[in-house]
Amino acid sequence: MTVDTLACARDRGDDLDVDALPAFPFSWRGDQLPDEVEELRAEPVKRVRTIAGAPAWLVSSYALCRQVLEDRRFSLKDTSAPGAPRQYALTIPPEVVNNMGNITGVGLRKAVLKAINPKADGLVDWLREHAAWLVGGMIAEGAPVDLRGAFANPYSEAMHCRILGIPLADGPRLSASLDIAFMNSACPVTGAKLNWDRDMAYMTERLDDPATTGLMAELAVLREDPDYAHLTDEMLATVGVTLFGAGVVSTAGFLSMACVSLLQRPELWAQLREDPSRIPAAVEELLRINLSIGDGLPRIALEDVQLGDVLVRKGELVLVLVEGANFDAAHFADPYRADADRPNSSDHLSFGGGQHYCPATALGRKHAEIALETLVERMPELRLAVPIEQLVWRTGYMKRLPERLPVMW
Repeated sequence: MTVDTLACARDRGDDLDVDALPAFPFSWRGDQLPDEVEELRAEPVKRVRTIAGAPAWLVSSYALCRQVLEDRRFSLKDTSAPGAPRQYALTIPPEVVNNMGNITGVGLRKAVLKAINPKADGLVDWLREHAAWLVGGMIAEGAPVDLRGAFANPYSEAMHCRILGIPLADGPRLSASLDIAFMNSACPVTGAKLNWDRDMAYMTERLDDPATTGLMAELAVLREDPDYAHLTDEMLATVGVTLFGAGVVSTAGFLSMACVSLLQRPELWAQLREDPSRIPAAVEELLRINLSIGDGLPRIALEDVQLGDVLVRKGELVLVLVEGANFDAAHFADPYRADADRPNSSDHLSFGGGQHYCPATALGRKHAEIALETLVERMPELRLAVPIEQLVWRTGYMKRLPERLPVMW
């Protein structure tokens, strides 16, 4: 991976004035849908300028977003190809971009899916105990508390440490890498390479550590199996680094933003407090309305493809605007209303779609459900400790996040 920030190139297209295109992402704020999303209803496939300065087609209607995600002529893997138009600079090696495809390709899919199954022995009970322990610590500390820093982040870090079979105490250090690893930068970032090398070395050490359990221990054992002779320690360590990074950022980010959504809607919080059995349905609706996905899901057209009224040419970058699809009134009636009883909430595209549909969906749902059950039970009067306008939103990041989420109860 290059770290030469002077080599930041801009793909301007043939006769296209890229500088005149609207800049995307539109907003880093996660408490309100950007105004531009509704403006896109009249032009659901629109040219935009990415952070890296490249032209891209931004797709924002539910039907067309789904088409892109399910059509194999739109490739995720090829977004990392040399010379491809970029959303932003890569912060991981190019070959890691299509991570689940790589895991499948080397024969590790079964082991990974087993590890991230919420029905794994004891996992749900452990999550409940750990969530209760974290909430108990917040209560003992007293309000106000940063709900993201004291609960959402450590809860997600600990879950992934347990799945991987590494010490829980190492979670915060590994998580510190993610502030850079998931940056949206126009040019390569030196710190991303340093973090990657350090975390790869850590996971490689775990393969030889007799105290390691969980998925990393299972991967280590495969090295003795002739059927897996093609695997290298680097391949196995990559599974650990990417599962921790993508998993923590996704689950902690969604949980933080789900709490933001609930704290904005006290009537929905009251419904869950009065009837916690509605939490699983509410999680599905919170997945639909959450704005944690701060950018578009990228794909490269492998051939010319008609997308609505637009002919997308081979080699062009397409960005799926998940929030555009999830708030599309053509698919979700009254989309701005949070409705735990919405019959088609699960149609949301927050887990992607097609061959790259997130394999950890069941784990992500269960993680959030247990967290909210614990908060509803132990902190029934939970509310923001500051006006929502005072939240500070992270910029230049793949997820929308409040830097801190001060709450009281």
